[in-house]
Amino acid sequence: MSKVLWEPSHDRKKKTAMYRFMRQQGFKNYDDLYQWSITKRSLFWEELAKFCDVNFLKKQNSTLVAGESMTKDRWFDGAELNFAQHLLKFSGTRPAIIFVGENAKRQEVSFDELKFQVASVAHFLKKTGLKKGDCVAAFLPNCPEAIIAMLACSSLGIIWTSCSPDFGVEGVVDRFGQIKPKLFIYSDGYYYNGKVYDSLEIAGQISNKISSIKQEIVIPFIDEDCANDRSSIKTCWLDIIENDVDLHFESLPFDHPLYVLYSSGTTGSPKCIVHGAGGTLLQHLKEHILHYDIGKDDRLFYFTTCGWMMWNWMVSGLATGSTLVIYDGSPFYNDGSILWDLAESENVTVFGVSAKYISAQEKASIKPKLTHDLSSIKTILSTGSPLAPESFDYVYNDIKSDIQLSSVSGGTDIISCFVSGNPILPVIRGELQCMGLGMAVEVFDDNGKSITEKDGELVCTESFPSMPIYFWNDPDDHLYQNAYFKKYKGIWCQGDFAVITKSKGMIIHGRSDTVLNPGGVRIGTADIYSQVEKFDQVLESIVIGQNWNYDVRIILFVVLRENVILDDSLKSSIRALIKTNTSPKHVPSKIIQVDEIPRTRSGKIVELAVKKVVEGQKVENTAAIANPECLVKFRNIPELVSDI
Repeated sequence: MSKVLWEPSHDRKKKTAMYRFMRQQGFKNYDDLYQWSITKRSLFWEELAKFCDVNFLKKQNSTLVAGESMTKDRWFDGAELNFAQHLLKFSGTRPAIIFVGENAKRQEVSFDELKFQVASVAHFLKKTGLKKGDCVAAFLPNCPEAIIAMLACSSLGIIWTSCSPDFGVEGVVDRFGQIKPKLFIYSDGYYYNGKVYDSLEIAGQISNKISSIKQEIVIPFIDEDCANDRSSIKTCWLDIIENDVDLHFESLPFDHPLYVLYSSGTTGSPKCIVHGAGGTLLQHLKEHILHYDIGKDDRLFYFTTCGWMMWNWMVSGLATGSTLVIYDGSPFYNDGSILWDLAESENVTVFGVSAKYISAQEKASIKPKLTHDLSSIKTILSTGSPLAPESFDYVYNDIKSDIQLSSVSGGTDIISCFVSGNPILPVIRGELQCMGLGMAVEVFDDNGKSITEKDGELVCTESFPSMPIYFWNDPDDHLYQNAYFKKYKGIWCQGDFAVITKSKGMIIHGRSDTVLNPGGVRIGTADIYSQVEKFDQVLESIVIGQNWNYDVRIILFVVLRENVILDDSLKSSIRALIKTNTSPKHVPSKIIQVDEIPRTRSGKIVELAVKKVVEGQKVENTAAIANPECLVKFRNIPELVSDI
């Protein structure tokens, strides 16, 4: 039975923007508001734009012009705006950005200073000859300069793309090389887990491999003297800032390209996903203001790098007038408490991390409510992978009891969420709270029939403004169509295996392409992970389905604590718990101990790569994996070539 872990008081509900918007539209509950938002889509997005004070520099001819398919629908046709203008509409000396580094460096940038620096960088971009439609690529830590440079680009209609500095040369070139940037921005290095890493040599190799790069900006993140080599194409960031430069915002079409983001690249070359300014702005305003109740009195933190879409999502918080609290470094530095230190010292109100981070904190027996004053936090956000029911318990038992815990799900594909949090709804153990407003989300069975309370594919049946405007180098939309519309004709299929619950929330079992299928029964990997995580001896795990004897058998790999051995007793205990709490079909045929589990650079485990190695196939793009060297340990394991 569904267990309610938290419910907002009536007074708290009434103070939220979601409640105000709901009553303004004449509705008394979220279900009715949601149904209106997906049946009267154009009216909903129009009303949302008014509520969120979107400044159209030119009004739309039509809010929605229907095309022959979802990808051909045109939102806010004829409208013009500027993305950066909305993120820079606030003024004053209060902080727009608070940066804290792992090395204890702290920096504040006020709203006035932010505008000043954006104007200076934009002026430099114009002087170098960059114009709207050109691309700028950044290889940067999560620092204020990254945000400033992005805003300068978007103020002029220049397309922004970024990777985190832990990527290798090949991984960066695979991404940036496709879009042919004219300007390359990078830092001299970065800090991670107590170490200093030099980026200059790698940046030089990247620049040499991408012939389109004509100018470079070097940001002194480690050493202010780093950019003494002022060659004809290199400029030090410190030399760009000028006095008395006017800030100008180009009036641009609603669907003018804003960002290029990348698919993970774990199954081939990364796909370059292009997102438009207007759709990104509207979606982020909707989620920040309505779904997470973020306003000018808030301090928004999300642990992310510049290579994950949550960075783009977080930065849009400036449009609400909130202060961004950003951190660069290891989230587990200082005995795992550094993010809680940050939340306490900077009075963070909305605290965002990955599901893996929450699970790791629980495994380490860290109890922040006993060690930190977290009274400022009103909302905890979790994404990246499904949040286990036990992690919900951990949050309410060991972090804070009076809090909105929102496990959310969307992706790089839409630069936002399909399934969101909601400040006027209860939090139910193990469930994502609600479908996002304006998102016609359903779950389909294999025959394309809409189902509830049964497992199936997460789909979206109607278009929405933050769909990709196109894929780079995909003139006939072949890659775009193949990515989302192959399984159900004309219907967006996200590739998540999920169920809509009786409470109208959602549980996501994992990625559809990693679903296990022993004996023809579809099993989500998250169901197994949630049981394995209950064992203190197990630090982390990864599960795959191995093709075997014309069927599929489940293989579970585990990383154990130091000095713990995977003996028959522990294997039996793991199998027994999985069988008791799920089903006999979920029980692994083999449980194997490994030293390390491969992950993407945003921290997601790569089940498909492990499956390929186990089955003797080639992993196409190891540059997308943060620790590809560990894959060899999954090859030719004796236990996986026999029935014993």
